[in-house]
Order: sequence, then structure tokens, then C-alpha cells
Amino acid sequence: MKRRLFAVAALGLLGLAVLAQESGQPTNFGIQDGSVPEDPREFGRGQFADFPTWPLSRELPDDTFVFARLRFNSDMSWGRRRGGGRWTTDYPDADLNFSYRLQQLTSLQVSPKGAIVDIVPDQLRHYPFIYMIEPGSISLSEDEARTLREYLLNGGFLMVDDFWGEDEWQVFYAAFKQIFPEREPVELPLEHEIFHMVFPLKVKPQIPSVGHAMAGRDQGITFERWDAQTPHYRGVFDDQKRMMMIICHNTDLGDGWEEEGTDPWYFREFSEKYAYPLGINILFYALTH
Repeated sequence: MKRRLFAVAALGLLGLAVLAQESGQPTNFGIQDGSVPEDPREFGRGQFADFPTWPLSRELPDDTFVFARLRFNSDMSWGRRRGGGRWTTDYPDADLNFSYRLQQLTSLQVSPKGAIVDIVPDQLRHYPFIYMIEPGSISLSEDEARTLREYLLNGGFLMVDDFWGEDEWQVFYAAFKQIFPEREPVELPLEHEIFHMVFPLKVKPQIPSVGHAMAGRDQGITFERWDAQTPHYRGVFDDQKRMMMIICHNTDLGDGWEEEGTDPWYFREFSEKYAYPLGINILFYALTH
């Protein structure tokens, strides 16, 4: 990725107390019978044998940002894979690549290990930023909805990513109303600070999976379904107007992170141009507001 894109360190954003997570090494909870090892690079995929790592600060080894992925139940069995649910999509590539780019190209101190977090208060409270992927068949219990509501109202931030079309939106929206029956997501205009926090974006990007991008390359098609042609970025705010959640619908930042090395054209057009800049914008906005 070109260095000109990442002048983050000069902004001095990252020495803030909001980044201090309630310490302890990140905990990964197994996809199937505890099968996820402590380090996701040991997930059983050979290409991670030499994945870059880096040392943590000797003085403050626990004062690091940990990329945390939310584990949740999905209703649709066809979406399950590798012994898990749709929440496993792009794991662990997206998490490792995004963490690596943050460590490499910003002044943020990042753990080389990610975390998988259940919807449990004692787990959620350690992480100010949680990533949820493919919630288009999500199923929440009332206890889980209450736990997420309390986490968000108490200062947590949830990034929702990679679900497409009206059917998946309706499933997610029903779960959202369990969490916040009295609130509504608000479409974010391009002028919103989150699109300009670190990297100024001129469009609200639509990032397809690498397969859909390659298939639609000649026609300039970036949507994955005909009822998902327009990307939506919606914010959810508390009573003090703090954004608690961003919902990235009809777009897939996670694939832009996961597949950065799959094809040079995809990297240039989606990973470098949009997925990493917008992901960093969202993260920094969440941690500084």
C-alpha cells in the first residue's frame, strides 16, 4: 500500500486513553469445540505459517488495540462453514491483514493477534471496537439484544459489514429493533466526518467480494445482487449524538482486507483505494469520539 495514503502518525490521534482496553491478552473462543487457537495464524491454513508478526511494547504490552470480531448465531444453515456460522466469513485473513496494516502504516500500537468475542458482558467490555460481519441471517436472544444495547450505550462501538439486498436487511433490521426498539439507523451523508476522518473519500464506496469484482470488471458492476446496487452507510446514535454503530450495507470492506493479495487490480481499485482508508476512518472516528 502506498505510503502517501497513510499520514496517520502525524495526526497524533493515537495516544488517547480511549485506546486503553481493559487489559489481558485477547481471548479467542473456539469456532467448533474450542478449535480456534489463541493465535489465528495457526488456524490451519498454510499461508499463515510466515504471516508477519511484531513485538509489543515491553513497557505496556497490554496497552494495544485488539481487532475483535463478534460471534453470533445465524438461522440459515447454508451460511455455516468451517464448523461456525456466517460470522466466520473472511476469518482470519481480514482480521490479520487489517491489524497488520494498522501496525505497519499508522502510529497505533496493535496486537498481532485478534479476538473472537461472544455476546457476553464480561467479554465485550474489554474491547471498545467490535466488528460484525454477514448479519443477514442473524438470530439474537433477548439477553443478547440487551447485552449489546448496554455495551453500545456504555461507550462501545459496533461496525457491521458485508450483507447485501433487501431480504438480508430485513433480517438484520429485526435484530436491530430488538437491540434498540426506540432508535432508527440514519443514512450518513458523504459530508459526514467519518468519510474524511483521516482519508478524504469522494464517494461512499461499494466494495464487492473479489469474485464479484472480477466478474463485473468489464461492465463496471460492483454490486453483488440486483437489489443491492446502492451502498448504504447508516449510523446509530445515542442521546448525546455519539455514533454507537455504523452499518455498512451492500458493501464488503472485509473482503477488501482479506483479498488484498489475490489480484493486483482488485488491490488497487478496492483494497488500497477504499477498504483500508474507510476502515481506518471508521476505526479512528470510533476511538476518538
